Amino acid sequence: MADYRAPLDDMRFTLTEIADMGAVNALPGYGEATPDLVDAVLEEAGKFGSDVLAPLNHTGDQEGCVLENGVVRTPKGFPDAYQQFFQGGWNAIWAPEEWGGQGLPVALATAVSEVWHAANLSFALCPMLTQSGIELLLSHGSDEINAIYLEKLVTGQWTGTMNLTEPQAGSDLARIRCKAERTADGGYAVRGQKIFISHGEHDMAENIVHMVLARSPDGPEGIKGLSLFVVPKFLPDGDGNPGARNDLRCVSLEHKMGMHASPTAVMSYGDDGGATAFLIGEENRGIEYMFIMMNAARLAVGMEGVGIAERAYQQARDFAKERVQSRAITGGAEPVSIIHHPDVRRMLLAMRVQTEAIRAIAYRVAAAADTARRHSDADVKARAQGFVDLMTPVAKAFSTDTASEVADIGIQVHGGMGYIEETGAAQHARDIRVTRIYEGTNGIQANDLVGRKVARDDGRNARALAVEIRATLDDVKDSDLADLSAPLEQAAEALESATDWVVETFPGDPAAVAAGAAHYLRLMGVVSGGWLLTLGALRASRRKAAGDSDPFLEQKLVSARFFADQYLPQAAALKTTILQGGGTVTGVSPDAF
Repeated sequence: MADYRAPLDDMRFTLTEIADMGAVNALPGYGEATPDLVDAVLEEAGKFGSDVLAPLNHTGDQEGCVLENGVVRTPKGFPDAYQQFFQGGWNAIWAPEEWGGQGLPVALATAVSEVWHAANLSFALCPMLTQSGIELLLSHGSDEINAIYLEKLVTGQWTGTMNLTEPQAGSDLARIRCKAERTADGGYAVRGQKIFISHGEHDMAENIVHMVLARSPDGPEGIKGLSLFVVPKFLPDGDGNPGARNDLRCVSLEHKMGMHASPTAVMSYGDDGGATAFLIGEENRGIEYMFIMMNAARLAVGMEGVGIAERAYQQARDFAKERVQSRAITGGAEPVSIIHHPDVRRMLLAMRVQTEAIRAIAYRVAAAADTARRHSDADVKARAQGFVDLMTPVAKAFSTDTASEVADIGIQVHGGMGYIEETGAAQHARDIRVTRIYEGTNGIQANDLVGRKVARDDGRNARALAVEIRATLDDVKDSDLADLSAPLEQAAEALESATDWVVETFPGDPAAVAAGAAHYLRLMGVVSGGWLLTLGALRASRRKAAGDSDPFLEQKLVSARFFADQYLPQAAALKTTILQGGGTVTGVSPDAF
């Protein structure tokens, strides 16, 4: 089983040169996030990921979780690893210090999260969901709720979940039946069933705080009648410690394709009268509040893609260096390791470079989130938030689609051994597959992108992205990397043309736009990835010209050129598919299938 080592060189480079960590460091409240501190945090996170989490990844996959007498037992080593994790202060390093966090930039926390996802995705899903709940409470939790729950969630002493899905209500939350009723003391009791609840029951923390979407007592039909509630596993006592067991239980665990060490629970609320619940914000605004959790989770799921892509790449690279098969095509008497064969090198470059592209997108979005939170200029904040809004579905869907492709290529590099569970290559493909489904399927992300994020604002944020890409193009044309300008310019023109079409067509024919939405999202991902890798190459070239002899910098030039050669040409074909392919889809009747 291959070891995992955090790719610290590329993580530092991407944070510094592509996400512009220096500008983040200059934001109010982030003065302590110096290069030295960033390096130290990344180094320590890398050690924890390699030494504590990664060794449990394969064993956890093989052992899985077990439901015994209403309690879920996670695989051997997981509870201890979680205690080390929360006692080490890793749970929410971005959260405010007043609530037990470290107040560090979202960009740095995002980079750190890559390590957790790469080292052990099943484990990392638990704190990821907790952090989504923290975002929710920071935005809309009452003083009373926050005083009891927030610090314990921030530190990781307690964990959180997101309870949305029901058997009849998947992506269509208007069909939710789980109901909240008012109690005699003025509170609420929740009754109903939720499914697909990640870490809905486990033995790693002393309490689990469920964020439950339920129908309001007197609310209207549909999504406008939904409210959001805090429903703890154990009701806190007067001292804030876990007290009496609430009226909720794990009915069963799902048997899944992957992420076997992450318990996916069927939860039942109120079997004995009603689970005590505490309203978040106001009644009937649950969907609005839910999207705070959901958007945070979507960016985090994108990082799951980055982490698994990196882990799959490292494993394939190490195997290719060790596996000896056949003589080199250029000649020679002895067999060579397969990394000498051109097609294997092509596959490894495809894995590495696509991983670097989605890493660049994710870190750049995270840095923009910091700017939107902390910058003193309202216009700068608004532009940064516009970029985050636009790129959130891309960061989620393009990253996870890409990671699935990277994991699949990793199996191919291994040959027959990739199809054997013993090597671990197949686990990456199994684990990553669900990321294209949960927290909003990638098809829903694409619809969100074309409808809410592009057409609704007449393409304003998409055109602002085009301006940034054009600025980089101008710099590249005046550099020794001018050969990279033509592929990026042609791809940028394809995106601009497709954006104009989406804006013009959506009001009158939304179905035609929706039919090509997935292609539009991929187009934006490909062009954004190419832009940021080109930007990285430009920064690397300048550092080399200034005398920096780090051989890593040459890799960034290779990455940009490979992406320009292999992926940016896809933009023209994607544009054609978007503009011309919708009619075929919408013209076919459902009865034709």
